[in-house]
This record gives sequence, C-alpha cells and structure tokens, in this order.
Amino acid sequence: MADVNRGNRPLSPHLEIYRPQMTSISSILVRITGNALLVGSLMIVWWFLAAATSPEYFAVANGVLTSWFGDIVLGLSVLGLWYHTLGGLRHLIWDMGYGLDLDSAEKMGWGCIIGSVLLTVFTIAVI
Repeated sequence: MADVNRGNRPLSPHLEIYRPQMTSISSILVRITGNALLVGSLMIVWWFLAAATSPEYFAVANGVLTSWFGDIVLGLSVLGLWYHTLGGLRHLIWDMGYGLDLDSAEKMGWGCIIGSVLLTVFTIAVI
C-alpha cells in the first residue's frame, strides 16, 4: 500500500466553516421525511392487521392510533407526506433543467416548507 500521509489533509467541508444552504437542508429533509413516513405507514398497517385479527386487538390498535401519540405521529406523517411530495416536484423541475439558479432554488426550498405546512393545515382541517 502506498505511504500516504493522511494527517495533513484538510477535512472538507468542515462543520465549523460550512454554512448549510437552503438547497442542502431541503434536500436532506426530503430524505428524512421519506424515511419517517415508514413509521406512520407501519402504524396504519398495524391498524389494518388488527382490524383483520379480532375486535379486542383492533380496540388496542385503534386506542393507540386515536390517542395523543397517534395524533402526533399521523399529523407529522401528513406533514412529511406533503413535504416529500413537494420536494419530489422540486427535484422533477430541476431534472427538467428549470430553477437551477441559486435564487430560484432557494425560493423553491422555502416554497416546499411553507407549502407543506399550509397543505397539512388544510388537510387536517378538511378531515
């Protein structure tokens, strides 16, 4: 193996000097919301399986999903679903070659955040 001096090489980008941008934060949030949606999906699948199993087991699962904990998880799942959807549309627009300049990309990042909150409030209010 080559004798490489790894001690003098800089760590890049270093967290103390790197300022996260809206595009990187919103892209990371799309990945986080995609993974977090698994929790809400598993709770809903558990609810369906409990409904197919027995009335007693369904009462337990339904009690968890309709409790304050279930309301928080499912409410955040709606927020995550809207954010993930809007982030996917943003990436689709980028894939077509539009909105790649810094100003447009930052506006679309804020649009994803604000849009997902507004759509979540609308969805919860309608349901």
